Amino acid sequence: MTAVSTIGVPREIKTAEGRVAMTPDGVREFERLGINVYVETGAGEGASIPDADYVAAGADIVPTAADAWAQQMVVKVKEPKPEEFAHLRPDLTLFTYLHLAAYPEVAKALVAAGTTGFAYETVQLDTGALPLLAPMSEVAGRLAPQMGAHFMERTHGGRGVLMGGAPGVRPARVVVLGAGNVGWNAAWIAAGMEAEVVLIDKNLDRLRFVDQIHRGRIMTLASNRGAIERSIAEADLVIGAVLVAGGRAPVIVSEDMVRTMKPGAVIVDVAVDQGGCIETTRETTHNDPTYVVHGVVHYAVGNMPGAVPNTSTYALTNATLPYQLEVAVHGSRGAAERNPALLHGLNTHRGHVTYAAVAEALSVPFVEPATALAG
Repeated sequence: MTAVSTIGVPREIKTAEGRVAMTPDGVREFERLGINVYVETGAGEGASIPDADYVAAGADIVPTAADAWAQQMVVKVKEPKPEEFAHLRPDLTLFTYLHLAAYPEVAKALVAAGTTGFAYETVQLDTGALPLLAPMSEVAGRLAPQMGAHFMERTHGGRGVLMGGAPGVRPARVVVLGAGNVGWNAAWIAAGMEAEVVLIDKNLDRLRFVDQIHRGRIMTLASNRGAIERSIAEADLVIGAVLVAGGRAPVIVSEDMVRTMKPGAVIVDVAVDQGGCIETTRETTHNDPTYVVHGVVHYAVGNMPGAVPNTSTYALTNATLPYQLEVAVHGSRGAAERNPALLHGLNTHRGHVTYAAVAEALSVPFVEPATALAG
């Protein structure tokens, strides 16, 4: 017998967010298990997936967000917005990106409602890998140089520098902070655009890996304040790609460092959905993506992969579907007991915060997830 018999897929309402949490193939997987899927009308439009495709896969199209949220389990892409808080309730299981350390009001709403909240970004394997964060990290990393190149153009506020330069002309210098999935992919694409790329990380083994793969095409530097200061001052484009799983990103570029940058240089802070790793960062939207501080163009969109929602939707749902199925079939407690990765993914349950880094960031009590589920 399934622990969940109905799943809702609401339309995303974050500004310019076109991704959707389930594809028609995902619907088929749930339907064959006897779990009914209710998709809000138009939920897939931004990702170029029409309602008819969901219907053909067996889903019911419902007219309002409330209809989708009324189901036992709701799957989303982004954290609930304030206008969605009223849908939260004690008997609801929510599976989405939550980023609660960066969005304390969402955490408060989940705790107040008693909702069971699983966060894609904290589902963690024994190896330390984050399988549901990885696909969006890869997309955001590959998108970051593309956005940086766009805003380095003079007509978009930048210095007027071409990423790959030209024969006899030096290319752009790109500094990538962090060599995880975001940083490595960003460095890889920037190097492919023939920029001069510097990748900085404190993990020397990770830098060795990058060096072996790219054979010197990407310059690697061990992270320390001096190396960061010098690199930032010389950069045409800085990509922030620092991650602390579930917690707030550490600020490693101070405002004083930003002041030393060239006028018209560009910062793309991919870590903004975890608070940002650059002191002058504040979250922006796809509709109004940049602002200027100390003459430096800042791009800090909190849902970067939403710019390419078709690619992002399929990349995300390929990874999330097996975990969603586990929670639906076995229930929150059963799935977490069977799969330790999902136990890490539990962020809130019955009014408790159950992820240590989130509790620390929000200065609230932490309850072990297994204890919360058992109690």
